[in-house]
Amino acid sequence: MQRSLVHYREYGQQGPALFIMHGIFGMLDNWHYVSGILGTTCKVVSFDARNHGKSFHHPEMTFNAMAEDLIALMDHLGVEKGIVLGHSMGGKTAMHAAMHYPDRLEALIVADIAPKAYKPGHLPYFEAFEHIPLHMLGSRREADDAFRHYAPDPGVRQFLLKNLEPLPDGGYTTKFNLSSLKQAYPEIIGGLELQGVYSGPSLFVYGMRSGYLKDEDRPKIVEHFPKAHFVGIPDAGHWVHADQPQLFIDEVHNFIQQLQVS
Repeated sequence: MQRSLVHYREYGQQGPALFIMHGIFGMLDNWHYVSGILGTTCKVVSFDARNHGKSFHHPEMTFNAMAEDLIALMDHLGVEKGIVLGHSMGGKTAMHAAMHYPDRLEALIVADIAPKAYKPGHLPYFEAFEHIPLHMLGSRREADDAFRHYAPDPGVRQFLLKNLEPLPDGGYTTKFNLSSLKQAYPEIIGGLELQGVYSGPSLFVYGMRSGYLKDEDRPKIVEHFPKAHFVGIPDAGHWVHADQPQLFIDEVHNFIQQLQVS
Protein backbone atom coordinates (compact mmCIF):
# COMPACT_ATOMS: atom_id res chain seq x y z
CA MET A 1 0.00 0.00 0.00
CA GLN A 2 1.45 3.37 -1.06
CA ARG A 3 2.00 5.94 1.68
CA SER A 4 -0.06 9.13 1.53
CA LEU A 5 1.98 12.23 0.73
CA VAL A 6 1.57 15.54 2.54
CA HIS A 7 0.53 18.63 0.60
CA TYR A 8 3.58 20.76 -0.18
CA ARG A 9 4.72 23.85 -2.08
CA GLU A 10 8.16 24.56 -3.52
CA TYR A 11 9.94 27.92 -3.57
CA GLY A 12 13.20 28.43 -5.47
CA GLN A 13 15.28 26.15 -7.65
CA GLN A 14 18.86 26.70 -6.50
CA GLY A 15 20.86 26.09 -3.36
CA PRO A 16 20.46 23.57 -0.53
CA ALA A 17 17.10 21.89 0.13
CA LEU A 18 15.24 23.43 3.08
CA PHE A 19 12.10 21.77 4.48
CA ILE A 20 9.78 23.92 6.63
CA MET A 21 7.30 22.49 9.15
CA HIS A 22 4.65 24.61 10.90
CA GLY A 23 3.08 24.34 14.35
CA ILE A 24 -0.28 23.10 15.61
CA PHE A 25 -3.32 24.75 13.95
CA GLY A 26 -0.92 26.11 11.32
CA MET A 27 -0.32 25.42 7.64
CA LEU A 28 2.28 26.12 4.98
CA ASP A 29 0.45 29.36 4.04
CA ASN A 30 1.61 30.86 7.37
CA TRP A 31 5.16 30.54 6.05
CA HIS A 32 4.52 31.89 2.54
CA TYR A 33 6.45 35.16 2.96
CA VAL A 34 9.42 33.58 4.75
CA SER A 35 9.51 30.67 2.28
CA GLY A 36 9.50 33.05 -0.67
CA ILE A 37 12.45 35.08 0.61
CA LEU A 38 14.47 32.01 1.63
CA GLY A 39 13.59 30.54 -1.76
CA THR A 40 15.88 33.08 -3.42
CA THR A 41 18.90 31.20 -2.06
CA CYS A 42 17.47 27.75 -1.20
CA LYS A 43 15.21 25.11 -2.66
CA VAL A 44 12.48 25.58 -0.06
CA VAL A 45 9.79 22.95 0.48
CA SER A 46 7.05 24.04 2.89
CA PHE A 47 4.30 21.56 3.70
CA ASP A 48 1.10 21.02 5.65
CA ALA A 49 1.46 18.49 8.46
CA ARG A 50 -0.94 15.56 8.38
CA ASN A 51 -4.39 16.57 9.64
CA HIS A 52 -3.63 20.22 8.78
CA GLY A 53 -4.28 22.45 5.78
CA LYS A 54 -4.66 20.48 2.55
CA SER A 55 -2.82 17.38 3.77
CA PHE A 56 -4.49 14.04 4.37
CA HIS A 57 -6.44 13.22 7.53
CA HIS A 58 -5.32 10.25 9.58
CA PRO A 59 -6.06 9.00 13.12
CA GLU A 60 -2.34 8.68 13.90
CA MET A 61 -0.74 12.01 14.82
CA THR A 62 2.52 11.10 16.56
CA PHE A 63 5.89 12.77 16.18
CA ASN A 64 7.17 9.51 14.75
CA ALA A 65 4.46 9.54 12.06
CA MET A 66 5.09 13.20 11.23
CA ALA A 67 8.85 12.60 10.97
CA GLU A 68 8.13 9.69 8.63
CA ASP A 69 5.97 12.06 6.52
CA LEU A 70 9.01 14.35 6.20
CA ILE A 71 11.26 11.51 5.08
CA ALA A 72 8.61 10.26 2.63
CA LEU A 73 8.42 13.75 1.11
CA MET A 74 12.21 13.91 0.82
CA ASP A 75 12.18 10.53 -0.91
CA HIS A 76 9.40 11.67 -3.26
CA LEU A 77 11.41 14.74 -4.26
CA GLY A 78 14.65 12.79 -4.59
CA VAL A 79 16.38 14.71 -1.77
CA GLU A 80 18.96 12.56 0.00
CA LYS A 81 19.86 15.17 2.60
CA GLY A 82 18.17 18.42 3.58
CA ILE A 83 18.09 21.21 6.12
CA VAL A 84 15.00 20.86 8.31
CA LEU A 85 13.33 23.89 9.92
CA GLY A 86 10.44 23.41 12.32
CA HIS A 87 8.40 25.81 14.45
CA SER A 88 6.68 24.73 17.68
CA MET A 89 5.07 21.31 16.94
CA GLY A 90 7.11 21.29 13.73
CA GLY A 91 10.24 21.98 15.77
CA LYS A 92 9.59 18.94 17.95
CA THR A 93 9.01 16.91 14.79
CA ALA A 94 12.33 18.19 13.43
CA MET A 95 14.16 17.19 16.62
CA HIS A 96 12.56 13.74 16.49
CA ALA A 97 13.62 13.38 12.85
CA ALA A 98 17.18 14.42 13.73
CA MET A 99 17.34 11.68 16.38
CA HIS A 100 15.89 8.94 14.16
CA TYR A 101 17.10 9.94 10.69
CA PRO A 102 20.37 11.80 11.32
CA ASP A 103 21.83 10.80 7.96
CA ARG A 104 18.97 12.58 6.16
CA LEU A 105 19.54 15.96 7.86
CA GLU A 106 22.25 18.31 6.68
CA ALA A 107 21.34 20.62 9.57
CA LEU A 108 18.55 21.33 12.05
CA ILE A 109 16.76 24.63 12.69
CA VAL A 110 14.27 24.79 15.56
CA ALA A 111 12.05 27.85 16.01
CA ASP A 112 10.87 28.72 19.52
CA ILE A 113 10.39 25.33 21.12
CA ALA A 114 12.28 23.05 23.51
CA PRO A 115 12.05 19.24 23.82
CA LYS A 116 10.04 19.54 27.03
CA ALA A 117 6.42 19.36 28.18
CA TYR A 118 4.25 22.48 28.05
CA LYS A 119 1.02 23.56 29.73
CA PRO A 120 -2.11 22.95 27.62
CA GLY A 121 -2.44 26.51 26.35
CA HIS A 122 -4.49 25.65 23.26
CA LEU A 123 -7.57 24.33 25.08
CA PRO A 124 -9.68 27.48 24.46
CA TYR A 125 -9.05 27.08 20.72
CA PHE A 126 -10.22 23.48 20.78
CA GLU A 127 -13.33 24.65 22.65
CA ALA A 128 -13.95 27.33 20.02
CA PHE A 129 -13.86 24.91 17.10
CA GLU A 130 -16.02 22.41 19.01
CA HIS A 131 -18.68 24.78 20.34
CA ILE A 132 -19.07 27.51 17.70
CA PRO A 133 -21.66 26.46 15.07
CA LEU A 134 -19.34 27.03 12.13
CA HIS A 135 -21.92 25.83 9.59
CA MET A 136 -24.23 28.69 10.62
CA LEU A 137 -21.74 31.54 10.30
CA GLY A 138 -22.56 33.91 7.46
CA SER A 139 -19.20 35.65 7.04
CA ARG A 140 -15.65 35.83 8.30
CA ARG A 141 -16.63 38.91 10.28
CA GLU A 142 -19.21 36.79 12.12
CA ALA A 143 -16.54 34.14 12.64
CA ASP A 144 -14.15 36.74 14.05
CA ASP A 145 -16.82 37.91 16.50
CA ALA A 146 -17.64 34.32 17.50
CA PHE A 147 -13.98 33.50 18.19
CA ARG A 148 -13.34 36.69 20.19
CA HIS A 149 -14.37 35.08 23.49
CA TYR A 150 -11.94 32.17 23.01
CA ALA A 151 -9.06 34.14 21.44
CA PRO A 152 -9.10 37.81 22.51
CA ASP A 153 -5.86 38.60 20.66
CA PRO A 154 -6.66 39.70 17.08
CA GLY A 155 -3.48 38.15 15.68
CA VAL A 156 -4.27 34.77 17.22
CA ARG A 157 -7.84 34.95 15.87
CA GLN A 158 -6.63 35.62 12.34
CA PHE A 159 -4.23 32.69 12.67
CA LEU A 160 -7.07 30.39 13.78
CA LEU A 161 -9.56 31.66 11.21
CA LYS A 162 -7.23 30.63 8.40
CA ASN A 163 -8.37 27.10 9.22
CA LEU A 164 -11.96 27.80 8.13
CA GLU A 165 -13.10 26.35 4.81
CA PRO A 166 -16.28 27.76 3.21
CA LEU A 167 -19.06 25.24 2.58
CA PRO A 168 -20.83 25.23 -0.83
CA ASP A 169 -24.21 26.14 0.70
CA GLY A 170 -22.89 28.67 3.20
CA GLY A 171 -21.20 28.48 6.55
CA TYR A 172 -17.82 26.93 7.26
CA THR A 173 -16.03 23.76 8.24
CA THR A 174 -12.45 23.21 9.39
CA LYS A 175 -9.53 22.32 7.15
CA PHE A 176 -7.84 20.37 9.92
CA ASN A 177 -8.91 17.08 11.51
CA LEU A 178 -10.10 18.24 14.92
CA SER A 179 -10.62 14.79 16.43
CA SER A 180 -7.11 13.59 15.58
CA LEU A 181 -5.54 16.82 16.85
CA LYS A 182 -7.43 16.63 20.12
CA GLN A 183 -6.50 12.99 20.66
CA ALA A 184 -2.83 13.72 19.89
CA TYR A 185 -2.65 16.94 21.88
CA PRO A 186 -1.15 15.38 25.05
CA GLU A 187 1.77 14.07 22.99
CA ILE A 188 2.15 17.30 21.03
CA ILE A 189 2.60 19.34 24.22
CA GLY A 190 4.44 16.54 26.03
CA GLY A 191 8.17 16.14 26.43
CA LEU A 192 10.19 14.46 23.71
CA GLU A 193 11.86 11.21 24.70
CA LEU A 194 15.20 11.96 23.11
CA GLN A 195 17.74 9.15 22.95
CA GLY A 196 21.16 9.57 21.46
CA VAL A 197 22.86 12.56 19.90
CA TYR A 198 22.42 14.51 16.68
CA SER A 199 25.93 15.73 15.91
CA GLY A 200 25.05 17.94 12.95
CA PRO A 201 24.85 21.75 13.01
CA SER A 202 21.80 22.99 14.93
CA LEU A 203 20.27 26.45 15.27
CA PHE A 204 17.69 27.20 17.96
CA VAL A 205 15.96 30.52 17.26
CA TYR A 206 13.55 31.92 19.85
CA GLY A 207 11.47 35.01 20.47
CA MET A 208 12.79 37.00 23.40
CA ARG A 209 9.19 37.82 24.48
CA SER A 210 8.04 34.21 24.11
CA GLY A 211 9.11 32.15 27.12
CA TYR A 212 8.84 28.87 25.20
CA LEU A 213 12.60 28.34 25.20
CA LYS A 214 14.35 29.39 28.41
CA ASP A 215 17.96 29.42 29.60
CA GLU A 216 17.28 26.38 31.81
CA ASP A 217 16.27 24.38 28.71
CA ARG A 218 19.69 24.72 27.11
CA PRO A 219 21.58 21.96 28.99
CA LYS A 220 19.15 19.26 27.84
CA ILE A 221 19.22 20.62 24.28
CA VAL A 222 23.02 20.66 24.20
CA GLU A 223 23.09 17.15 25.67
CA HIS A 224 21.33 15.82 22.56
CA PHE A 225 22.35 18.53 20.07
CA PRO A 226 25.96 19.32 21.05
CA LYS A 227 26.47 21.74 18.15
CA ALA A 228 23.42 23.80 19.10
CA HIS A 229 23.67 27.56 18.57
CA PHE A 230 21.08 29.77 20.27
CA VAL A 231 19.81 33.06 18.88
CA GLY A 232 17.19 35.30 20.51
CA ILE A 233 15.11 37.58 18.31
CA PRO A 234 14.17 40.88 20.04
CA ASP A 235 10.55 42.07 20.16
CA ALA A 236 9.28 38.66 19.04
CA GLY A 237 6.92 36.21 20.70
CA HIS A 238 6.23 32.57 19.96
CA TRP A 239 5.45 33.26 16.29
CA VAL A 240 8.96 34.60 15.90
CA HIS A 241 8.94 34.26 12.10
CA ALA A 242 5.78 36.39 11.87
CA ASP A 243 6.68 38.97 14.54
CA GLN A 244 10.15 39.73 13.14
CA PRO A 245 10.30 38.08 9.71
CA GLN A 246 13.37 39.89 8.43
CA LEU A 247 15.46 39.26 11.55
CA PHE A 248 14.37 35.62 11.51
CA ILE A 249 15.21 35.26 7.81
CA ASP A 250 18.61 36.89 8.36
CA GLU A 251 19.51 34.41 11.13
CA VAL A 252 18.41 31.41 9.06
CA HIS A 253 20.20 32.74 5.99
CA ASN A 254 23.44 33.35 7.93
CA PHE A 255 23.29 29.86 9.45
CA ILE A 256 22.81 28.24 6.04
CA GLN A 257 25.62 30.36 4.56
CA GLN A 258 27.97 29.09 7.27
CA LEU A 259 27.04 25.52 6.35
CA GLN A 260 28.18 26.12 2.79
CA VAL A 261 31.48 27.65 3.93
CA SER A 262 32.39 24.90 6.41
